[in-house]
Amino acid sequence: MKSNKTPANTKKKLLVVDDHPMMRQGLAQLITNEPDLVICAEAENGRQAIEAIPKAKPDLVLADISLPDKNGLELIKDIQALHAGLPVLVISMHEESLYAERVLRAGGRGYIMKQEGGKKLMEAIRQVLGGRIYVSEKISSKILEGLSGHSANASHPKVEMLTDREFEVLQLLGQGRGTREVSQQLHLSIKTIEVHRANIKKKLGLKTATELIRYAVQWVETQSVGQ
Repeated sequence: MKSNKTPANTKKKLLVVDDHPMMRQGLAQLITNEPDLVICAEAENGRQAIEAIPKAKPDLVLADISLPDKNGLELIKDIQALHAGLPVLVISMHEESLYAERVLRAGGRGYIMKQEGGKKLMEAIRQVLGGRIYVSEKISSKILEGLSGHSANASHPKVEMLTDREFEVLQLLGQGRGTREVSQQLHLSIKTIEVHRANIKKKLGLKTATELIRYAVQWVETQSVGQ
């Protein structure tokens, strides 16, 4: 009589990276219920994730974008530098329109928001494991429009010129963080943050620190309510 169970050595192995224990538990429970998937390791920050990969040998990394020691975009770049081709699917509470394209540019293979639910998550996991990219239809359309040069969403085109680190600094400034707070959160020197601020001002055509803060606050507000 044939067994319906998938042999453990043929299951696809997932590494879960999230700093919230309850989130990791929930994901583990969802994934463990799937016959063809298994959690091979968990990590609560980027450093643990990088250390776990050679030992656990995952087929897919499922990572949050907000981690205590480094931004998820930096983690994706580190993973691709050290383990080229290892797919990373980002699962995050942050609005997809803010991060999905940057995740793909960093080398990630997909982006799904946490509120999408278990069924959508499993669809995303299997799509990425199958060698395809996963984003929502809305973001897929936006990317295709951008490639065709007919993007309808050009409210803040200059922001796209910022590097990932400058983008991160702009967001934190828009959330009301001062230079010292930003430097502490990103584990960078105050001088480095000041250089980033100067580069952001130049790229956005802003002349003073006040204009930069006003722009950052307005940008964060429009992103949180408009998309």
